[in-house]
Amino acid sequence: MKISLVVALASSLLVGCASNKNETKTGSDTEGPITLSWFDANTKGEPFTNAIAQEITKRTGIKLEIQQPTGNPTEKLSLMLASGDYPDVVVMSRGDASLEKYISTGAFIPLNDLIDQYGSDIKEMYGDTLVKTRYSDGKNYYMANWYSLDTDPVFGMLMRRSLLQELAPDKADGSKPLTTEEFEALLKDFKSKHKQIDGKESIPMTMNGENMGANLGTFKGMWGMKTYYENNGKLEYDVKDPKYREMLLYMNSLYRQGLIEKEFAISKKQIWEQKLAGGQVFATPGAYWDPGTPNTALKKDGGVDNQLFAYKVVAPGNDAAKTTFGPRSSLGWDAIGITKNNKHPEATMKLFNFLSSEEGQHLLLWGLEGKDWERVDGKKVPNEELLKSYKDNWDEAVKKYGVRKWLWFIKNGLDSDGQPYDMVVKYERNEVDNQAIKSLGDSTWDTAPYDNLNPDGGTPEALVAQKVKDIMDQSITKAIIASSEADANAIFDKMLEDMKKAGDSKVEEIINKKYQERIKLWGTKE
Repeated sequence: MKISLVVALASSLLVGCASNKNETKTGSDTEGPITLSWFDANTKGEPFTNAIAQEITKRTGIKLEIQQPTGNPTEKLSLMLASGDYPDVVVMSRGDASLEKYISTGAFIPLNDLIDQYGSDIKEMYGDTLVKTRYSDGKNYYMANWYSLDTDPVFGMLMRRSLLQELAPDKADGSKPLTTEEFEALLKDFKSKHKQIDGKESIPMTMNGENMGANLGTFKGMWGMKTYYENNGKLEYDVKDPKYREMLLYMNSLYRQGLIEKEFAISKKQIWEQKLAGGQVFATPGAYWDPGTPNTALKKDGGVDNQLFAYKVVAPGNDAAKTTFGPRSSLGWDAIGITKNNKHPEATMKLFNFLSSEEGQHLLLWGLEGKDWERVDGKKVPNEELLKSYKDNWDEAVKKYGVRKWLWFIKNGLDSDGQPYDMVVKYERNEVDNQAIKSLGDSTWDTAPYDNLNPDGGTPEALVAQKVKDIMDQSITKAIIASSEADANAIFDKMLEDMKKAGDSKVEEIINKKYQERIKLWGTKE
C-alpha cells in the first residue's frame, strides 16, 4: 500500500511540474491521454488525428473530441445551454448572443484562478487583452481568439489594375488615393470605352448582394465613419451621421447613372464571383481578399495586372489619412470557454496555456519543426513545398500538412523573432495583399470599444434593436436604388422617422450605458 501510494504521488507530482516549454503533459502514462469534448462552429468536425493534433497530444497528454453543429451554431449553443448537455470546452463567436447567457447562467466557469496558477504564457501573450475581456464582475470567463490588433486593412474599392492602367495610369500602383469624383469619372470612362468585354456586356461596378456589410463598409470607409456616430459625447446609430446621407446619395447617383449594376441587390455570391472571373467587371467594393477565386482565374487568363486590386477612394472633405477601411477588433473573433461540465479544468488550462504560448502558436500556424519549417540563422524558414501547396490548393494543403487547421488562441502580429505568427498567410504576401497594405494600411482602426454593445438577447430592448435593424436594412437598399435624389432623401427621412417610432432611443441608451461601463472596466478613455 505504501509503495503504491508513493508511486501515485510521484506520478501526480511529475504531471503537475511539467514544463510549459517542453512536454506539458496533463495525463499520466498509465491512464493514457485525457479526452476533452470540444465544440467549435469553425471546424468541419474532422477527427483530431492529423500530425499537428498528434503533436499537441504528445506535448499535453490531451486528446480532443471535436464537435460541430450541423445547422445554425447559435441554435445549437442555445439547445446545449437549455439542456445543460454542453461539452468540456466551447468555442463561439464573441458576437453571439449565447456568450452572455453562458456566462450569466454559470455554464462558463471563471478562469482567473486557473490562469494565475497555470497560465504564465497566457499572461505574457495576452497582456491587457485579459483586462479588456473581463465580464462586468471583473472576472475572465473566456479566452479571446484572433486577438491583438491586425494591422492589415479590410475593405477597399477593388478595381481591375489592367483597366486602371489604361484609364488612369498614374493611379494604377495604388500609391495615390482617388477622390470620389475621380472614381465616378473612371466608371463613366470605362462604360463609354468598353461596351463589351469578350462578347459580354461590361459592368462598371457590381456588388455582392449577399454581403451588404462589406459593400457599405467600403463606402463608409471613404467617409471615415465608424461603428457608431459620436454626437456630443453620445453614441448614436451610424445612419444619423450627416455623412451617411451624403454617402447614400453618392451611391444612388452612381446607380441612377447606370454605373452600378441594376441587379446588385439580388446578386448571390456565386453569381458575383462568376461575373468577376468573367472579366467584364471593372470595380466592386469589399474586403481585398474576397475575390480570391475570381482573381485566380483572371491571373491565369491575363497575368498579375488582370486581377482586382484594392484602392483607396476618399470622400469630399475627408482626410485621406482618416479613412476607415480597416475595421479590426483587437479582442478577436471568438470566445473559448471552459464549461462547468469539465471534470479536468486544471489540465484544460494547461492545454490552453501551451496553445497560447509562442511554442504552441508556432505548432498551430507553422507546423512541425524539422518537417514543415526549420531555423536558419536564427529565423524560421517554412518548407517551400508547403507554401506552394497552400497557394495552389488551400483545402488540400490543410488536409496534407495540418498547418492552420486548428485555429485557437491565435494572436495577430509578430512573434519574438519579428516574424508573423500566421505564416501561411503573411510570410510571403502576394501582389494583391501588398498593394492593399500600401494603399490602405493607414486606415486600420480598432472596433473593440464598440463591439457587442447591443441589448442582451431575450430582453424587450433586443426586440426593438432587431426591428430598428430591419428598418435600416430595408431602407438603405431602397435609397440606393431610388429613381431620383428626392426619392432617396424621402426614403432616408422615413427611415429615421420609423426608427424613432420603433424606439431607437431606448436601444441607444443601453448602447451608451454598456459603452461607459466598458470604458470604466478597462480603466481607459477612448
